[in-house]
Amino acid sequence: MKTVLISGSSGFLGKHLVKSLESQNIEVIALTSKTADLTDCNGLKNIPVRDYDHIFHLAAWTQAGDFCALRGGEQWIINQQINTNMLAWWQKKAPQAKMIAFGTSVSYSVEQNLEETKYLDGQPYEKFYAYAMSKRMLLAGLQCLNKQFGMNYLYGIPSTLYGAGYHMDGRQMHFIYDLIRKILKGKLQGTPVTLWGDGYQRRELVYIDDFISHLLELNKGAQNDIFNIGGGEDYSIRDFAHIICELTGYDFNSIGFDINQYVGAKSKILEIGKLRNAIGKDLQKTPLKDGISKTIDWFLDNKQILLA
Repeated sequence: MKTVLISGSSGFLGKHLVKSLESQNIEVIALTSKTADLTDCNGLKNIPVRDYDHIFHLAAWTQAGDFCALRGGEQWIINQQINTNMLAWWQKKAPQAKMIAFGTSVSYSVEQNLEETKYLDGQPYEKFYAYAMSKRMLLAGLQCLNKQFGMNYLYGIPSTLYGAGYHMDGRQMHFIYDLIRKILKGKLQGTPVTLWGDGYQRRELVYIDDFISHLLELNKGAQNDIFNIGGGEDYSIRDFAHIICELTGYDFNSIGFDINQYVGAKSKILEIGKLRNAIGKDLQKTPLKDGISKTIDWFLDNKQILLA
């Protein structure tokens, strides 16, 4: 890579990706909603025209928690605008570039194993329907542009990313951050810690630096294809809570579990056999305890904001 364009560069993945690429002396043109309004086709006029060899399309309008359930109509319109405008700009202004775009695990049907051949099959979770279908449409757009114009792409589906440097703007966070925040508040402020569900629902995580490493390695040989990029191993919410309690010195037995709250799927893990085969070696990854420890340190460094 020599020159790349990144949409959504101010997001969690975007900030880490910019840092990683710049550390390799790659020229990065980083777009944010302030520098280019991707919902407005006229807003793309602000994008510098360069001889890009890669475009990383990360921009999306979404949040964790019940955001998708409450704002599905807006999500559909806004994400369709973002994706359509970005694909149109790519085709007109930088067709030589390889676009690396991202899907979401919630696009998978509730009735399917989470493997790439089934990504477009069945119905996604109702709660995430608009966002899930907009991400499926993004893949369809990439496929159509490839078929007609020979433009190259790579479509990655991440599991839940975690690590230091997540959003600090008051929005709802993914489950691992919520667990850390609740347990730290219990330890430091003495507030009761209650987790949703019985704690036996299972989830996977992929550390942010590992995800970027896997993505860039995959990009060397794969194109015009779809890949899950996950951790390859899942854990129960109780497992995560035990690790956080051990690292923070909080008594796990003091945690309450509210079985009347919505907890989503009982198990959610991406099939990553295709990724392993493509990279051609064992996936090096940050041990879960180390990754959570670094994330806790970030919380403590920003506790005036994150634990307020």
